[in-house]
Amino acid sequence: MPFVNIGGVTLHYRETLATSGARPIVFINSLGTDFRIWDEVTSVLGEEMPLLVYDKRGHGLSDMGDGIRSIDDHVDDLLGLIDHFGFRNVVICGLSVGGMIAQGLYARRPEIVEALILCDTAHKIGTAESWNARIAMVEAKGIQAVVEGVLEVWFTPDFHSTRSAELAGCRNMLTRQALAGYIGTCAAVRDVDYTDIARRVAVPTLCVVGDQDGSTPPDLVRSLADLVPGARFEIVRDAAHLLCIERPDALTTLIRDFLASLPKGKQAHG
Repeated sequence: MPFVNIGGVTLHYRETLATSGARPIVFINSLGTDFRIWDEVTSVLGEEMPLLVYDKRGHGLSDMGDGIRSIDDHVDDLLGLIDHFGFRNVVICGLSVGGMIAQGLYARRPEIVEALILCDTAHKIGTAESWNARIAMVEAKGIQAVVEGVLEVWFTPDFHSTRSAELAGCRNMLTRQALAGYIGTCAAVRDVDYTDIARRVAVPTLCVVGDQDGSTPPDLVRSLADLVPGARFEIVRDAAHLLCIERPDALTTLIRDFLASLPKGKQAHG
């Protein structure tokens, strides 16, 4: 299994360099998940373009390092990975907190970002009260205490009724995440507001949301798209929060079409 040490944090990743010279896409997973949520998307796109997926700090098989104090810790890790692989002019695709990490990376190093794909995310997610309530519940009773509520917003009722094996697997993925990683990332999302950053984004941006997303509803994601100058906004039907699992076909098509619309860039990685 591929691992790399970035600033003292061991990160688990998977890299596909199918097309030399093409712009690479880096995928960032959501709270309580690992990079396998992207499997159905990357299995198709990996034949066409270079890709990198990784388990963010405190998730999957990656380390906690010295903890998670803010979104900046996740941004540090992502920047370290990008520099480690020598990527330039990257496309960043993040879902939920992954989309916030993408915005944070753009704020820090806009010159290396060629485009943003922001899935089921926003410039500000939730309130301090809602995040503090979740953190207190998980600290007291573990992730198991919130799992059913999380799964309810992750997937549509149809997914719950017809794809029981996948639902069970996603429940296992969520409950087996490191408690400290989950809580730390909850606090990181609670404390960040990228409203001003979103207004200053100057690269092509695609904002995507499932029509039944109960975590970051369409109106919230639309508000992000309205902030980002020239952003494209798309709603995927019959999908909730984890549309990369529920409707990977639709998301893959949107990503492919969006990338095809980008101007030809420079050599993307070395």
